[in-house]
Amino acid sequence: MSVTDTAAALTRSREPFVQATVVRAQKPTSAHAGDTALVRADGSIDGFVGGTCAEASVREYGLMTLSTNEPLLLRIVPGDVAGESEEGTVTVANPCLSGGAVEIFLEPRVPAPRMLVVGDSPVAEALVDLGIPLGFAVELVVGEVAEPAADDAALVVASHGRGEEPALTAALRLGVPYVGLIASRIRGAAVLAALDVTDEQRSRVHSPAGLDIGARTAAEIALSVLTELVAERRAAERHAPAPVPASATDPVCGMTVAAVDSSPHVTIDGTTTWFCCAGCRTAFVEDPARYAPAP
Repeated sequence: MSVTDTAAALTRSREPFVQATVVRAQKPTSAHAGDTALVRADGSIDGFVGGTCAEASVREYGLMTLSTNEPLLLRIVPGDVAGESEEGTVTVANPCLSGGAVEIFLEPRVPAPRMLVVGDSPVAEALVDLGIPLGFAVELVVGEVAEPAADDAALVVASHGRGEEPALTAALRLGVPYVGLIASRIRGAAVLAALDVTDEQRSRVHSPAGLDIGARTAAEIALSVLTELVAERRAAERHAPAPVPASATDPVCGMTVAAVDSSPHVTIDGTTTWFCCAGCRTAFVEDPARYAPAP
C-alpha cells in the first residue's frame, strides 16, 4: 500500500497521524525533496524521509506535533550542536548523519472532533449546518441507533422525546465531555430523573442545552448550544495542556529519542534503554557498562 493509500485509510478510520514531507535535502543525505512518510500515534512510520537516525528525530517531533496539533518544520543537521530554532521550526543535531542536512515539514492530521446529534428536528438539522463550519464532524442519527463513543466531543439530543434516554445514558457512562438535551426545564428534569446513571453523571447533562442568549429560532438555539460547547472545550484545553510525549537519551550517541515501543530499545535488569537506531542498540548490548552513567 502506498503512503497516499495508507493516509486515506487512516483518515477514513479517524486515526490521527502526522504527514512528514521532505522539503529540502542536501547531499549526501539519502532523502530527496518530496519524500513522504506518515508517523502514527504509536510512533510507527510508514514511508521514507531518510535513514534510521533521521527517522528517530521524525518520530520524536512527529509525536510532539501530534500532541500539540501544530505543524512544524524540522531541520536535521549533522554534528553535535544544533543551530538556533525559530518560531514554527526546530533544529536538531544528529551525530549519526554522515553529512548533509534535511528539512522536513511535519503536518498533523487529526480527525475532526465528532459531535453526535440525536433527532430529526429543525434544531438537530441546524446543529449539523452550523457545526460543520466550526470544525466538528457532525453525525445526525435517531435515538434508537445512536452509538456514542468515548472519544466523541459531544452528544446533543434534539429529538422531542424519541430515543432520548438510551442515547443520554450511553454518552454519560462513556464520559463524553459535553452532553446536552434540547428540552424545556420541566420536561428535561423528568428525562434526567428517569436516567439509570449516578447523580454525578446526571449532573453533567446540559438541560436546557446552550447558553442563555434569548434564542428563539432553531438556528439560534443551535448557535447557543455550539457556543457553549466551544467554550467548554477551550476551557478544558487551558486547564489541561497537551501532554508531552515521553522521551529518553540514547546513551551511545546522545540523541534524544521518543520513548515508545516503535523506537529501538532493550530491557536489561528491569531497566529499558532507548536508541535512535539498531546500530546504537547493538553497541550498547555488547558492552552496557561502557555506556553506564558516571557515578
